[in-house]
Amino acid sequence: MKSSDTARPATITARPDSFHRWRGRKDLLAKRVIGLGGVMVIAAVLLILFYLLYVVMPLFLPAHASQSNLGGNPGWTGDKTVFLSLEEQQQVAFRVSQDGVAEFFKLDGLSVIEKILLSDDDRKVAHVVGDQGNSGLIAVAFDDGLVSLVKETYTTDYSAGIEQRTIKPVLEFPYGAGQRILLPTGAMTGLVLSENDSQLLLAAAGIGGQIRIELNTKQENFLSGEITLERSVKTFAADFEVTTISVSSDHRWLYLGDSTGRVHFISIASMETIQVVQVSDAPITSTSMLLGGISLLAGDARGTITQLFPVRDADNQFALEKIRRFESDQGAIVRIIPEQRRKGFVAVDAQGGLAIYHSTAGTLVLQRQLDNGLPDALALAPRASGLLILNTDGSADFMDIDNEHPEVSFASLWSKVWYENYEAPEYVWQSSASSNDFEPKFSLTPLAFGTLKAALYAMLFALPLALMGAAFTAYFMSPALRRLVKPTIEIMEALPTVILGFLAGLWFAPFLEENLAGVLSMLIVMPIGLLLFAWFWTRSQWRIKSFVKPGWEPILLLPVIVVLAVVSMEFAGPLQSLFFGGDLRSWLSQEAGISYDQRNAMVVGCAMGFAVIPTIFSIAEDAIYGVPKSLSDGSLALGATSWQTLVRVILPTASPGMFSAVMIGLGRAVGETMIVLMATGNTPIMDWNLFEGMRTLAANIAVEMPESALNSSHYRILFLAALVLFVFTFFVNTGAELVRQRLREKYSSL
Repeated sequence: MKSSDTARPATITARPDSFHRWRGRKDLLAKRVIGLGGVMVIAAVLLILFYLLYVVMPLFLPAHASQSNLGGNPGWTGDKTVFLSLEEQQQVAFRVSQDGVAEFFKLDGLSVIEKILLSDDDRKVAHVVGDQGNSGLIAVAFDDGLVSLVKETYTTDYSAGIEQRTIKPVLEFPYGAGQRILLPTGAMTGLVLSENDSQLLLAAAGIGGQIRIELNTKQENFLSGEITLERSVKTFAADFEVTTISVSSDHRWLYLGDSTGRVHFISIASMETIQVVQVSDAPITSTSMLLGGISLLAGDARGTITQLFPVRDADNQFALEKIRRFESDQGAIVRIIPEQRRKGFVAVDAQGGLAIYHSTAGTLVLQRQLDNGLPDALALAPRASGLLILNTDGSADFMDIDNEHPEVSFASLWSKVWYENYEAPEYVWQSSASSNDFEPKFSLTPLAFGTLKAALYAMLFALPLALMGAAFTAYFMSPALRRLVKPTIEIMEALPTVILGFLAGLWFAPFLEENLAGVLSMLIVMPIGLLLFAWFWTRSQWRIKSFVKPGWEPILLLPVIVVLAVVSMEFAGPLQSLFFGGDLRSWLSQEAGISYDQRNAMVVGCAMGFAVIPTIFSIAEDAIYGVPKSLSDGSLALGATSWQTLVRVILPTASPGMFSAVMIGLGRAVGETMIVLMATGNTPIMDWNLFEGMRTLAANIAVEMPESALNSSHYRILFLAALVLFVFTFFVNTGAELVRQRLREKYSSL
């Protein structure tokens, strides 16, 4: 019998065309918004790159100079200028003529502001030198061996407004207007003036090798503040032709150049020759002390300039070392003018050629020919941004110098540099000091080394735990337990790194210092103990095994880990007493020669590894868990064990994702700032020692950027460090993506 009910066809309600058009518009809008977001991300990255390049590029731009004529002063014709100086604002200059006339004049129009006669007779000025310390003190030596000490000072008058400021020069006689006898025989061939906080030194060289040094110790009156000089005289008889004379700023060393290309290194205290250095096979024609009074610059008749400074040897004795040579194909060096605020200098040769060098960078910054040949006198502005030139015909020229970053070169940034007061060339980062005579040290090599060192130790700590934990969680762990473990570890990623750095620096570092033996023994006892427990677990017939469901075994390991940690800490004391004399840190330092710093690479590795583990774990676990279950089932069906399936099927298939996890973790470790900043001593040293600190590029930027002057070399080099980080990350990520694509192609057929 047939049923009276008949099946009715299902009715499909057709959507109106307006619905499909609206859905199409939404899809198109979503597609464009997502695409726009991707483009904006790329644009933001490119803008960051372009801004970094914009700030960094001036470091590598060449120096420029332009020379212009200021006119002439008829009163200077026939009266040779023997000394010239320029004040900081480059508005007023000071000159001393051979006839003993000292005058201040304006650069605009060369009009004389004030004229002072230093001698009221027919004596001629033989030599005029300024203080090596740039204090404004000047020694004027006449042809009869008498010397006057004067001091040029400048004050700025703002009474007419900032735009109408007036520079008011004053010539003072700080040690009296009287003249002193420095070289009784006259016929002076060289003169040096050097003043520091406690002493005033005058040294003269005469014909026949006669050297006379007047060393004046300053005595200040407690009530009036008046300074008097307690004078002592030292002499030296040279058996060679003295061509140049210089002294160190601490008044410890005397340097004499001779006609055979040698520099004589003499102790002022004993007036005995310590060493004779053959600098050149041509006569020494000019010497000068570099800023700070440590390095000697010796120019010869062939146009070569050699930098030398004393170096302490293994016997605690000083030896004069040749550090750098600045070659030139020009004529004999007749004048070397050191900069007042940097380790650069200007050299002028007999053919009127001018060259600007920087000693630390070891580079020729600028070279050109003076328009009017060899001048009577030159003066370099205090900021080294201008050069005033007085020519032999009484005219004056001014050279504008654009030389902002001479201390930057590839060698000074990445190679070893022999700095003053160092025993050998080294990689050093030290951007500032309390003294204006400081030689900045901008080597990025120890910072890049510290970055790699911190990332290496962090990855050594994080990779085994993160990858093995991800493999077990995704493949072996119970689903219920996985739903607890994975979110918990991912939440750890949200923990601020400043908190981790705070805990690492203030809690973990002191704890590690006090319990070093226990922590190190834990690194050995823990894996061995866990393996033994796992072996006994698989071999035993304990009744408790029936209560532990598959995939819940990690719960059993928690008390085992606690017991092993307690055992390691308890037995650390007896082990130290038995093998390390009771104190492992002292034994490492005294017996093994391994220094220990409280905030070291081990602290950073553990703290930063703890911060990196959640990132690597989460991505790697997702990659392993995402492998199709059919692959593992097929492997098991063919007789493979679970371990063989994991190693030979699951992990190769998930390797692209796992590799991405490792690279992202590495990028996080390289760019980490706060943990490294707070958990290390921030010492920029190059040492793989696990118990020494380091300074990374990121931490260095965070520490020094607020203190750097805008657009200074220091400021731009910090941006260069950021650019190095950017480029490093770009190449690492690009290489990682290429490797990931190759792995995906290789295992896509599984």
